[in-house]
Amino acid sequence: MSSSQHASPDTPPLYTPEQRRRRDATVWTTVQGVLAPLQFLAFLVSLGLVLNYLATGEHYGLAAASIVVKTLFLYAIMITGAIWEKAVFGQYLLAPAFFWEDMVSFAVIALHTAYLVALATGALQPAALMGLALAAYALYALNAAQFLLKLRAARLQAGATPQMREGATA
Repeated sequence: MSSSQHASPDTPPLYTPEQRRRRDATVWTTVQGVLAPLQFLAFLVSLGLVLNYLATGEHYGLAAASIVVKTLFLYAIMITGAIWEKAVFGQYLLAPAFFWEDMVSFAVIALHTAYLVALATGALQPAALMGLALAAYALYALNAAQFLLKLRAARLQAGATPQMREGATA
């Protein structure tokens, strides 16, 4: 593997050795590993249903229900993710290693919650609800990309040579 594939020596490691040990030991890592792809699958199915409704005007109920299901996955992954951060980093949210991912997650949750409130109160017409869901989904896709890039960085750092890891902590 070329050195260009590893984290820069100036980049602090994502996990200290103790944090990596806690990450690998907690059941919450497995929970996150299961929930994340399930949420992504719910997102893809729901996105298809939302786009279908917007294109055809049909199956509004299915599209609306799929957004609720996706939102429930989001809540589950956020709650268990906070527990995971506490187990690994000692704080429930906004650990320095995941600060920006958490900040974007808050915005994602806000948009999904706004959808649920608007759905429950009838504050928006169906097309506007679907537009709100698409905005939430766009931000969710950005957030998912953030986490995938972070996961990739962690894997690259784990595979770095000992000299590179020592340089990264200096």
